[in-house]
Amino acid sequence: MKTPLRTVFIRLLAIWRRAHPVQRALAMAGSALVSASIALFVAGAGGDHTTVAEKSQAVQTILPALSALPPVEMPRTAPEKTSAPDVFRAPLQHLVQVQAGDNLARIFTRLGLSPQSLHRVMEADGASARLRHLLPGDRLKFTVAAQDNQLIDLLFKIDEATDMRIFADQGRFTAKAIQHNIEIRPRHAFALIHSSLFVAGRKAGIRDGLIMDLAGIFGWDIDFVLDIRPGDYFSVIYEQVFRDGKYLRDGAILAARFVNQGHAYTAVRYREAHAGSDFFTPDGKNMRKAFLRAPLNFSYISSGFNPHRLHPVLKRVRPHNGIDYRAPRGTAVYAAGDGTVIRSAYSRLNGNYVFIKHGNHIVTKYLHFSKRLVKRGQRVKQGQVIGRVGSTGRTTGAHLHYEFVVNGVHRNPRTVKLPDAPSLPKAELHAFHQAVDPWLGQLNLLHAIAVTRQRFASPFTNDRQG
Repeated sequence: MKTPLRTVFIRLLAIWRRAHPVQRALAMAGSALVSASIALFVAGAGGDHTTVAEKSQAVQTILPALSALPPVEMPRTAPEKTSAPDVFRAPLQHLVQVQAGDNLARIFTRLGLSPQSLHRVMEADGASARLRHLLPGDRLKFTVAAQDNQLIDLLFKIDEATDMRIFADQGRFTAKAIQHNIEIRPRHAFALIHSSLFVAGRKAGIRDGLIMDLAGIFGWDIDFVLDIRPGDYFSVIYEQVFRDGKYLRDGAILAARFVNQGHAYTAVRYREAHAGSDFFTPDGKNMRKAFLRAPLNFSYISSGFNPHRLHPVLKRVRPHNGIDYRAPRGTAVYAAGDGTVIRSAYSRLNGNYVFIKHGNHIVTKYLHFSKRLVKRGQRVKQGQVIGRVGSTGRTTGAHLHYEFVVNGVHRNPRTVKLPDAPSLPKAELHAFHQAVDPWLGQLNLLHAIAVTRQRFASPFTNDRQG
């Protein structure tokens, strides 16, 4: 009984040592089964004839063989090496606004784009001419690869209706024009003034730029700094420009009416046959006057026209033959009308000054400039910048002193009747009415509806329309 068991275990041990790790594991499992079998045999196979001492001796014979077996290590297989896929990185976009002194080469350098990319972009058909003449304020949209900063796409505007796209295409760059649908829609707005022209306009959904255009149309007859009163109101029909169905900007004013202190002024836009567009009254008279009522955008009048004014510096009664318009230093001053510069000089009293002769009987004078921008003998057009507000000469602060002289007599610039600009010739009145009467009809209707609504909302319009 003892010898066969020892022989079995010695053979098993020999096989285990020569075996593959997997085979060793299997041999270990087989050993466990044999051990269990032996234990069962020892415990009961001998029956009553096997003594306790014999069973104990059998177990002691098995244990050394089992304990001699080394621990089994299961084989460890290295994980399969797989290359991780590159993580996708979305392209980067840079929106660049062209600054003064910029060119495309400088912009490419700032963005870290290669000279080779610049060269290929400039070779794209139809793109180089526009890119060589970038202007301050132009916008360029660059799309570059996040991995290597290579240019993928360049987008910029040619005009409101056209964008130009330059994109990488098989090792070169290709230019493609993108056309947009431009649509012009008329819009009507009505505003009642309680305190400020701009506040009233904003409440009516009108942008500040359009308010400035409106003031420019009626500024010949209305002083928008001094003449506006609560209860004044206006109605305007103007264009709105849409691109691909989205609002882009406000367009031109087509027709407008402004009621100031009970007096109504109406203007309609018309393009003359041999001239540009301008604004006219419903009977064809030009809204423009031969002279600006005020030659600058001013903050307030610090001293009005007064033949008996007490001089603030001399403290004596001295005639003030003009108007002092207070404005920030450097504010542009415009020629009040077409004419010729007859004086552009400096004096101790006037500081830097300019005199302009208009026709044979009117002279306008501009004093205390910080800088003169015209020379003697120069022809100027109405609205041309002739100087900048300053405080040179005998003065207490930055302002423009403005005089209006008719036939050698000083007149109040705010109240003098200004000559009208030329009206439409009679031969053109028929075409004028055909063009503008539809807009005037709409303006009259919409204005009447808006005023009627305001009668129930504000006491101001009741007073004006009574």
